[in-house]
Amino acid sequence: MTMRKVSLTGIKPTGDPHIGNYVGSIKPALDLAKKFDARYFIADYHALNQIKDPKLLKDYIYEIAAAWLACGLNPDEVLFYRQSDVPETFDLATILMASTPKGLLNRAHAYKAMIQTNQAEGKDQDIGVNMGLYTYPVLMSADILLFDTNFVPVGKDQFQHIEMAADIAQALNYAYKDDVLVIPEPYSTPSTQTVIGLDGRKMSKSYNNTIPMFLPEKKLRKRIMKIVTNSQVIEEPKDPETCSVFTLYKLFASEEQIEALKQRYLAGGMGWGDAKQELFLVLNEHLSPYREKYDVLIQDRPYIDKLLKEGSEKARTIAGETIRRVRKAIGIG
Repeated sequence: MTMRKVSLTGIKPTGDPHIGNYVGSIKPALDLAKKFDARYFIADYHALNQIKDPKLLKDYIYEIAAAWLACGLNPDEVLFYRQSDVPETFDLATILMASTPKGLLNRAHAYKAMIQTNQAEGKDQDIGVNMGLYTYPVLMSADILLFDTNFVPVGKDQFQHIEMAADIAQALNYAYKDDVLVIPEPYSTPSTQTVIGLDGRKMSKSYNNTIPMFLPEKKLRKRIMKIVTNSQVIEEPKDPETCSVFTLYKLFASEEQIEALKQRYLAGGMGWGDAKQELFLVLNEHLSPYREKYDVLIQDRPYIDKLLKEGSEKARTIAGETIRRVRKAIGIG
């Protein structure tokens, strides 16, 4: 029997996801379970660099767990755990530090971006830089390497983190003249178009232009009605290919629905309110089952705790094997 390759997806707890997260991240990541031995973890230690409110962080962890479970993550078929429940991660991170050149961390995108911002504002370049941010690539490498990961699904802008993990693993393997750690590769899912937000820019919480996945029907419709459109009157034909409403509609509608709405755009006689109503109908139909599951899950924190505890116990079994192998190779085990 051929063993399936391992994929690993880290999920930073940042609150309820929006439809841009769903299309660009959640759905493609969950689809990996069809092809790989898929593993998913909530990266709560990574979140500490930004979140200093303990209650908020705890709420975010439950919200993101409920969201992924509602969207179809099945803990009976994949591994689902919380990063902080697997202390072997931090054992490995400490070991990896000894194989990580400072120059490699100096080139990390997030660190360089903060330094450049500080310099542009005439500040000391290290203002606001904590060691959590600076060593972020090492902890991420430990997350990946601990589970003998073959592939990590990331967007092209995140390839650097996986390349760093590969560099660190290769450095350790070279130092101890053995294939101690599996060399990971970035896995690029088929590119999806940028999900447009309410104002025509990329949907992002930083722009406050999102459509949250789990809004109740009335609030979802109200949010959709806020999408910015041009000043064309009802009678005028409209170009569907330059319209944010139609762009979003195509992500959730069937081919037949897309063609029918396109013809209404081109024929004229349809107002923007009608177009937004069509988007609401198709989006609400798609999201309703997820919303119903989420509303139940988010009220049952003990159930989520149970799932994460069970997943973490399974994760520690795998992680323990890796740590024992690494410790033996470096002369500690």
